[in-house]
Amino acid sequence: MRQLLLDLTQAPAPTFSNFVPGRSVEALLAARSAAAGAMKEPVLYLWGGPGSGKTHLLRAMCAEAEGAMFVRGAEYAGQETARVLVIDDVEQLKEPAQVALFNAFNEGRHQLIVASARAAPREVALRRDLATRLALGLTYLLHALTDDEKRDALAAHARVRGFALSDEVRAYLLTHTRRDMPSLIATLDALDRYSLETGRPVTVPLLREAIRPAQGSPTP
Repeated sequence: MRQLLLDLTQAPAPTFSNFVPGRSVEALLAARSAAAGAMKEPVLYLWGGPGSGKTHLLRAMCAEAEGAMFVRGAEYAGQETARVLVIDDVEQLKEPAQVALFNAFNEGRHQLIVASARAAPREVALRRDLATRLALGLTYLLHALTDDEKRDALAAHARVRGFALSDEVRAYLLTHTRRDMPSLIATLDALDRYSLETGRPVTVPLLREAIRPAQGSPTP
């Protein structure tokens, strides 16, 4: 069997287009506005639990925003020079890095600072003076998608591509493939292509056959 062009080991590049907002539409709109240079506030602060899409939006911003630099909180050195500084997991800043970021605020070193964290500014585990600076702009809570929201998003995407997606296929996708939405959408797109190539409907058996090579099974 010809191996499919379907790689489930790597998620596709994060973009605004493949971000499924669920209840976080306002955060997506704010990130788009900031990336386009239309945001007036000095800070965009996104917070939420694991799987809520914080890193996805930050990576998408860096791909869209002119002069943007992405850095993880644990790796921030304080020497970064960028028009837009994007810091993921800002609560991981070590004490010297927190001082450096506070100084960057005061010196106006960056036109915009975008930060993500697991807690709101008033509750984040940072120096209070830095947390106060991070609260100067717009703050949005990101909600992780529920399984029902993921199922609905997959069904809607399938309708756009012109086929119906059964409950069984959606359940199998959520159980046996990567669960982040960009990967789920990429898998569904590949499944649709395979369905067209083979002339077979999108079913659980077809999905099992399609993902087997990507899961490491031998290809005859």
